[in-house]
Formats: sequence, structure tokens, C-alpha cells
Amino acid sequence: MLAFQGKMPMNKTPRIAVIGSANVDLTTFSDRFPRPGETIFGQRFDLGFGGKGANQAVAARLCGADVLMVAKLGDDLFGEATLKNFAALGIDTAHVKIVAGVSSGVAPIFVEPNGQNRIIVVKGANDTLRPADIDAAAEALQTVDTIVLQFEIPLETIYYAVEFAGKNKIRCIVNPAPAQSADLAALRAADYFVPNESEAETITGLPVHSIDEAKYCAAALLQKGFRKVILTLGSRGSLLASEDASEVCAPFAVTPKDTTGAGDAFIGSFAVFLAEGFQEHDALQRSNLYAALSTLQAGTQKSFPTRAQFESEWQKRRETL
Repeated sequence: MLAFQGKMPMNKTPRIAVIGSANVDLTTFSDRFPRPGETIFGQRFDLGFGGKGANQAVAARLCGADVLMVAKLGDDLFGEATLKNFAALGIDTAHVKIVAGVSSGVAPIFVEPNGQNRIIVVKGANDTLRPADIDAAAEALQTVDTIVLQFEIPLETIYYAVEFAGKNKIRCIVNPAPAQSADLAALRAADYFVPNESEAETITGLPVHSIDEAKYCAAALLQKGFRKVILTLGSRGSLLASEDASEVCAPFAVTPKDTTGAGDAFIGSFAVFLAEGFQEHDALQRSNLYAALSTLQAGTQKSFPTRAQFESEWQKRRETL
């Protein structure tokens, strides 16, 4: 199938809601990890805004959508900084709330020269995002084209959001990341269920080491009642499966520098391209490229390209499809 060769099929600016997590990544680079009770000097430190929900919201915003974020932050410096980062990007923060007496979500990351890392994620305020917060944002949520969810907030909130989307006939994308045991029946009303390879393996217990295995795994998820399943396959592209058929969307060749956040780049951009009116195959191809471009720079949100940067690269690459 040929990729869409024209401009955006709709003039309407998409409106995307992300209900999810916001963290601050605290990355320390050192020659080695300290022994118990030992203090050592590190070589470099990096502070970055992260959290799967926030990352997906930023990707959607950079792709040109109006973005509404529903999230909880701690009453600390990280919460204030995250709120300012959202605002600076033009993300609607009317329903991003500061929670008194709770820390913001943080991820201290310790990295050795060989790339080996140790990470401790503290969910903090992310764990306080409840169904009542969706009710509080209901009026705004009813204006969006798509609701995007991930697994870094309480599962009860995710189930409630999927039900809300269904009742209000709003497209819903569920990204089960990081993978954990969940009631899949409470998620199957989502329009798209989008795990990566390892998440699909964890959820189904089936291997995803080849395209054939990916198709079999996607079929198993469809049998559980999902409408459409997309498996993101890294350097092998992505797989879209429905009751009618399955197809693989080819990847774009790049030499990656840092793949962190590529999955979030894919999800956020896919929500935008669908809302703009691109057909699924075209939206997937575009999201494959957007995710690939995000791996060319270090970091998560700071590595995501703008829409202008993406379109420039798309014009060069689309003839190879």
C-alpha cells in the first residue's frame, strides 16, 4: 500500500487528552556503583522531564495537537517545574493538580560507563490520580478527539477512563506500559491496545521474537475481546491486527543514539495522525518515522522532533515506502 502522498487530510487541529503519569528523571553517570555505606563522586548529572503520560502528551503537542493533560504532581520543586514545562509547551494544565504532602513521581537513574543502569521509580503523586479526577475533568474531556492512557497510574482509574471514553464515543488508546497484571476485560472497549514486544509477552505469556510470533500474539489479544491491537516492534516496525486482517508497517532505518521514550513518541504521534484523519496504515507509517527520529537524540521529551522537523524528514523518506 502506498503511503499518503498529500498534505494533512483535515484542517481541524486535533484535541488529545492524556490521562497519565508525570515524573522527573534524575540521571547520575559514574564510573561504578557505590558499595554499601560508600560515597563516591559522579561524572555527570542530568535532570529531565519524563513519565509515560507526560512524554506522550509532549509528543502529541509537538506534532501540532491541542493537548489536555490530566495528572497529579507533588507539592515540591519537581511538581512546580513539571507544571511550568507543560505550560511552556502550550499543554492545557487546568486538570494537572498539585497534591499536598505527597512527592512528585521521580526516577533516580544510576548509569555506569558500559550503559548498565539501576533505576528506582517512586510513583508519588501519580498514585493519587483517581476516577474522581476524571469526573472533575469530564466537561473538558468530552471535547477531545482521543483519550490516551498508560499503566503508570492506578488501574481503577484506567478502567474508569476507558468506560468514560466508550460512553462518550471518544477514541481511546491504551498503552499497557509498564506491563502488569490487569483485568483485560475492563480494557477491551478501547479502540486500540498498543503494547510493545516485551509488554505483549508479559500480558499474554507468548513469545514475540519474530513477525509470525507477533501476529500470533496479537491474535491472542484479539481473542480476549480487543477491537484492534498494535504491537510496536522496534527496528521491525509495527503490526496492526484486527478481526479482519493483520499487516506490518515497515520501519525506517536510522542509527539510534538513545531509544528511551521512542514508544511514547509513537503513541503520542499516532493519536495526532489518526485525529487528523489519516488512514490507519498511513498514521502507523508516520508514527514509525516519528518514533525513529526520536532515537537520534539522547533523552525522552527533549529528543522528540517538532512537526516541521518531522514533515521535512517525511518528504525525504516517503518515496522509499
